[in-house]
Amino acid sequence: MEFRIPPVPMDGPTEDFWRGQGMDPQSLQDDTLSALSLVHFALPDQPVSHHATLSAFPALDSADRISALPEGILRYIVSRLPVKDAARTAALSRRWRGVWHSTPLILVDAHLLPPGRDAASPPIHAGAARAEGRGVAAAVTRVLHAHPGPIRYAYLTSSHMEAFPGLLARWLQTLAIKGVRHLVLVNRPWPLNMDLPATFFGMATLKDLFLGFWKFPDTTALPRGVAFPHLRELGLSCMGIENWDMDFVLAKSPVLRSLCIQGNILLRRLSLVSRSLRCVQIIAGIDLEIAVEDAPQLERLIMWSSSARDGLPRRVKIGHAPALTVLGYLDLKLHVLQIGNTIIKVHPALSSSPICSNLMSIGELVSPNLGAPIGGNNGESKHHGLKHPNP
Repeated sequence: MEFRIPPVPMDGPTEDFWRGQGMDPQSLQDDTLSALSLVHFALPDQPVSHHATLSAFPALDSADRISALPEGILRYIVSRLPVKDAARTAALSRRWRGVWHSTPLILVDAHLLPPGRDAASPPIHAGAARAEGRGVAAAVTRVLHAHPGPIRYAYLTSSHMEAFPGLLARWLQTLAIKGVRHLVLVNRPWPLNMDLPATFFGMATLKDLFLGFWKFPDTTALPRGVAFPHLRELGLSCMGIENWDMDFVLAKSPVLRSLCIQGNILLRRLSLVSRSLRCVQIIAGIDLEIAVEDAPQLERLIMWSSSARDGLPRRVKIGHAPALTVLGYLDLKLHVLQIGNTIIKVHPALSSSPICSNLMSIGELVSPNLGAPIGGNNGESKHHGLKHPNP
C-alpha cells in the first residue's frame, strides 16, 4: 500500500514493556503502521491543502483590487487557506486583520508540522518524533486562543497528546464553544489506548465526526440531556468502545444517517436501533454480531473483511428494516444470516466458498416487508441462488 502512516517510534521503556509481554516491538510497530495507514486512508479528505493549484492574470498596475472586494468574498478566500497562510493575511492591512478574526476557521494540524514534513513522512527517532508532536500541539493551542471567531472544521491527527495531560479536554471544550461542525480526531503516537475526554460530549454542533485509536469515555454517568442533535455521519476506527456506549451514541444521535466502524476492539455486539440511519459499514469486524433491531430507514448494511478468532460464525440478524435493499458481503464461514425468526440457508453448492465477491439484494431473500421469508419451513429457509448486483 502506498499510503503509509508510520506511528511515532517507541522509546526504550515502551519497547521493554512489550518485550516483557512476550511481543516483538518491531512486529507491533509494523502492525500499527498498517492499521494507522488503513485508518488514515479511510478518513475524509482535508478541506484545504498546501498543494492547491494557484493561477492569476498578470497585474496591469500596482492597485490592490483584492482588498476592495466585498467582505464576504474576502472571508471565503481566507477560509480556503491553510491555517498558517490564513493567519498571515492579518498582516496585510487593518481590513484583512478583521477578516481573519471573523472568518470561520479550518484547522488542520498537519499544516503546522515543520516545513517538508507531513503525516506520511518517514519516521524519525522517538525523541524527535515526540518533540515534533509536542510542537504541533503547542501550535494548535496558540491558534485556538488567537482566533476569536468560529471554528467549523478541525482535522487533528498529528499532535502528541500524552505529553499534555488535560490539553485535549481543553481543546474539545474550546471547539464546542466555537461551534465546530466537522471533527476528525486521530491518536497517532503511543500509547494507543488513551482515553477520549468526556468533554467530547459537549460538542452539540457536530455534523460529521471521525475518531481513531481512542478509548471511548464511559457513558453510564453522563447527564441525560447529553446528545448530538445534528450529527449526520459517524466514523469509528480502532476505537475501544463497549456495547452499551455504542447503544448510547446511537440513541443520542437522532439524525444520524451514516455509520462506519473500522476495526472494532471492545465492541462485540452492534444493536442497530435508529429512526434515521440509512447506511452502515463494518470494515475488518472481529468477533462481531450484528442485530438490526429497529432501523426503518436503513437501506445498506455492508460488512467487509470480517474475521472470527475462534473460527465460530457470528449472527447477522435482520429485524425491523423495511427499507433494507443491499446486504453484503456475507462469508458463509463467518456469518449466520437470520431474518426475523428464520435462519437463511444457502444451497450446498454455494457453501464451500465465501459469497463475498458482490453485494446481495435483500429482496432476493425475503418479501419486501422483511417479515415473511420466501420458502420458509419450520423456521428455516433455503435459497438456491443469489443475485449479486454490483455495488
